[in-house]
Amino acid sequence: MRSKGRSPLHEHAWDRERLHQLIESRLNGRKFIVVSNREPFMHRKDKNGGVECIRPASGMATAMHPIMMASGGTWVAHGAGNADRDVVDAQDCVMVPPEAPGYKLRRVWLAPELERGFYYGLANEGLWPLCHITFTRPEFRPHDWRAYKEANRIFAEAVLQEAAGGKALVFVQDYHFCLLPRMLREMSGGKIICAHFWHIPWPNREVFRVFPWGEELLDGLLGNDLMSFHVHYHCQNFLDTADRTIESRVDTDRSEIIRGGHTTRVRPFPISIDFAEDSRRAAEPEVSAAKSRWLSRFPALAGRKLGASIERLDYSKGIPQRIHGLEYFFETNPAWRGKMCYIQIAVPSRDNLETYRAEQKAVDQAVEQINAKYGTPSWQPVYLLKEHHGPDDMMALHQMADFFMVNSLHDGMNLVAKEFVASRNDERGVLILSRFTGASRELSQALAINPYAIEEIAAAVESALTMTPRRQQQCMRLMRDQVAHQNVYRWAGRLLMTLFRVEHLDDGEDDLTPPSLSKE
Repeated sequence: MRSKGRSPLHEHAWDRERLHQLIESRLNGRKFIVVSNREPFMHRKDKNGGVECIRPASGMATAMHPIMMASGGTWVAHGAGNADRDVVDAQDCVMVPPEAPGYKLRRVWLAPELERGFYYGLANEGLWPLCHITFTRPEFRPHDWRAYKEANRIFAEAVLQEAAGGKALVFVQDYHFCLLPRMLREMSGGKIICAHFWHIPWPNREVFRVFPWGEELLDGLLGNDLMSFHVHYHCQNFLDTADRTIESRVDTDRSEIIRGGHTTRVRPFPISIDFAEDSRRAAEPEVSAAKSRWLSRFPALAGRKLGASIERLDYSKGIPQRIHGLEYFFETNPAWRGKMCYIQIAVPSRDNLETYRAEQKAVDQAVEQINAKYGTPSWQPVYLLKEHHGPDDMMALHQMADFFMVNSLHDGMNLVAKEFVASRNDERGVLILSRFTGASRELSQALAINPYAIEEIAAAVESALTMTPRRQQQCMRLMRDQVAHQNVYRWAGRLLMTLFRVEHLDDGEDDLTPPSLSKE
């Protein structure tokens, strides 16, 4: 409930400074530690034998980076770069980002065989397809589960080393570390407060029943003080799963689960982006220069309408379905042939797994088919770019696109959609968005589609290409207002305010304004 006399308008002004003040005033001497498998910065050797620092493609890392810059805490992650060991100190730590160090990155090393079982096996062949409704069968192997448990133990030890025997607030990211919260609670003697953000969907209880080690996994997650998801529906699925799977008391009214005398709060917190920073950066001259590079690389874009998509090459993103939808569009709208190009950026991901290799093959075949069917010597419908691009190039493509398509088959949120909106300072462009993303619940002015229905994709493309500038502006303005208000600092602020009350339970937990920061 909201405190009497406190206006909802007090919630709107979340930014980096306000979040920094919140963390500084409420941590009470606790260390702030984030844990994820993927690291926010990776060091690798370049072609000349030097070392370069890159930011891996990751919506989670994109969202968490500004939080870490505001908190100045410690980020514990797997060191995967081939030069990562070359730049850390004796404690396996390095300050990041290199151009303006703001927080400490503690790297954890996993042996290749352990990584295969933990990350590629249990996490990405087991939990990932289990949680995404893409009709991809999950694989559950006992040795992968053993590797998963061992990796969680190694990370727990690293976190405890960073906590150094003191009190700490640990923010765990995603499905790689389901056992970590319980380990931390038991190994620290209760000194650690733990929150977990689940970036992907949580399945319904019938789907979860196929997971062979369900009770052990849930017991690990119920070591958290706060378990959070993008949307209310996933919270309900989690509560229902716990109620039917493990010995506990589930209070659906309070959205809490009590196991062994410990209470885990379950809450929805839709993740977002740093809208102000993205919008500012979109106006920089580097982005204009990137537009020129795109046109130089693809001269056929000049004078034609442009559609675009940017994502990892993952079977949950619906890339083949998208290309088939574009093919159906050209089939049913012959007047548009030769007048519109589409750029599909698909960054290779987990390509040592068979399901991902099959997806790459399906994407390649779909693109070859549409280009062979409708392409001419001077024009081709789709350009497929299986390569990583920097933020300036991606923002430039956002701004050049007449429409941008996100047709994930299933997604917890999808921050790419929000990044497109933030890039459009001109209040133009159309977003085509899958109904099966968390983002669709916030960006209701987008053209909503069923990603499995190619006729809906084709119809949405036609609507986007013929939408009037005035209507584009109306929709984009509303979406930009939404993302600006629901920014990443508000996401973190709301989540942390709830977590800070774990030690002081009260009925005002949904009053999200820090008293010392209420004046705006």
